[in-house]
Amino acid sequence: MAKTKTQAKASAVKTNLIPLGDRVVLKRDIAEDTTAGGIVLPDSARDKPKRGTVVAVGDGHVKNDGTKIALTVKAGDKVLFTSYAGEEINVGDDEFLLLRESDILATV
Repeated sequence: MAKTKTQAKASAVKTNLIPLGDRVVLKRDIAEDTTAGGIVLPDSARDKPKRGTVVAVGDGHVKNDGTKIALTVKAGDKVLFTSYAGEEINVGDDEFLLLRESDILATV
C-alpha cells in the first residue's frame, strides 16, 4: 500500500524534510567513541556508522507506464546502507541522510 503525501509529511514533521519519489530520509546511528579494547577514539578516527533509523519515505518508484510502486521501508525501520550512500543534510542541530531506497541493503 503506497503512502500518500500527507502520510509522508506526517512522518517527517519534526524534520521538515519530505523525500520525493524513491528517496528516504534517515537518522544515522551514533558512532562508537571507544574500541573493544577500551581506547578512546578522537572524532577524526571514528568511522561513520552504516546503520540508521528511517525518519520519512517518499511516495514510491515511478514505472515507465506512470504507475507507482510503494517503497518497502517505512518510518521507524532500522536499516543498513552502503558506505557512500546519499547526501548528508543538516536541519538545525540534527544531521540526516537523504538516499535512494536502492542504497539500503537490509532492515535490522
